[in-house]
Amino acid sequence: MAIATQPQLTLDEFLKLPETEPASDFINGEIIQKPMPQGEHSLLQATFCETINSIARSQKIAVAFPELRCTFGGAAIVPDVSVFRWDRIPKTPGRIVNRFEIHPDWAIEILSPDQKFTKVLSKLLHCSRNGTELGWLINPEDESVIGIFPGQRVELYEGADKLPILEGIELELTGEQVFGWLSLT
Repeated sequence: MAIATQPQLTLDEFLKLPETEPASDFINGEIIQKPMPQGEHSLLQATFCETINSIARSQKIAVAFPELRCTFGGAAIVPDVSVFRWDRIPKTPGRIVNRFEIHPDWAIEILSPDQKFTKVLSKLLHCSRNGTELGWLINPEDESVIGIFPGQRVELYEGADKLPILEGIELELTGEQVFGWLSLT
């Protein structure tokens, strides 16, 4: 029995497709639509951007962007939070560009209940292989954070463990603090 295969889409072909809502990633020749964010995910994402930007943006160190498409290394991905060092943010004279065709310096992914752990980890490993200094895979269900470092080194952080932060950003966080953001008391 012969098995028909679909011709693989190229990155250029993917980028010409209409945007989806929620966004889709293109990695390893595969289109993976992100799930629609739910309450915990949305609150963590917003709080990360606010927290990082309150420290790093005002000092022109870095900027945290929610849901920003980054095209690099043969893939087009949309991390939940992408942090770029100030001097690496693509600009025209005096203004930010719309298309970011570089890797983030720090990529943060928040695992949603219906996401596959290995697909999200694969995205962060792609970032690491292509220059990203730090990746976080946040799992609200078991309140853990996996840190991804250069050379594909992976570390697990739980509870009171101090989380790694992109160098130059004066911020200290633990998993307890991050997951405490989910309590609205």
